[in-house]
Amino acid sequence: MIRKGIAAGFPIMLGYMPIAITFGVLAKQAGMSLIELTSMSVLVFAGASQFMGANMIAVGAGAIEIIVATFVLNFRHFVMSLSFMNRLRGIGLNWKVPLSLGLTDETFAVSSLHTEEAKMEKGPLFYTALILTAYSSWIVGSFLGGVLGEVIPEILSQSMGIALYAMFIGLLVPSVKKEIRVGLIAIIAMLINLLCSQVMSDGWAIVLGTVLGGLSGIYLLKEDKP
Repeated sequence: MIRKGIAAGFPIMLGYMPIAITFGVLAKQAGMSLIELTSMSVLVFAGASQFMGANMIAVGAGAIEIIVATFVLNFRHFVMSLSFMNRLRGIGLNWKVPLSLGLTDETFAVSSLHTEEAKMEKGPLFYTALILTAYSSWIVGSFLGGVLGEVIPEILSQSMGIALYAMFIGLLVPSVKKEIRVGLIAIIAMLINLLCSQVMSDGWAIVLGTVLGGLSGIYLLKEDKP
């Protein structure tokens, strides 16, 4: 089960390493120490939130602003954890609770494709190995990125800032292809952020843009009644 879990988590590891290295470089550029950025990956383990957190640190946002923005961005994890608990009914709660802490979009997607392992003997070891493979690669990649951030030329590390925008665009484009109104929601969120940044700190502008932009989706994505 452990070998099978590592094999299932290997593709995630390959995807995480370059993104984690990029995060480490950008976090170092934002003023975080090697210990701080590595600890952030150990304790948070959420790529989008860590990128956003590093960006907010770079613009001087306060701790409360970063925590609120991270909470809003990661709210989907409540839904993923509930679905994870429901799918893995064959595993006891003493396994489900710690495993849910390692859920990301990728580990959730892969574990959702492997529900039969929950019914097998030593099934929890499969999900443990899967999550730890992804988790360890994210931490190692972040550390390596922090080290690289100290030695590579500043102009090169600054150019890697485009990775943050590229990552979010990469997440957005497939959804826009399926539903054009998703793109409109993104535009609304950006405009709210732009307007709010004129009268308040950048951190709170990001929070309001995220919350109000998301709320607009309730109306824009409402299905028509037959």
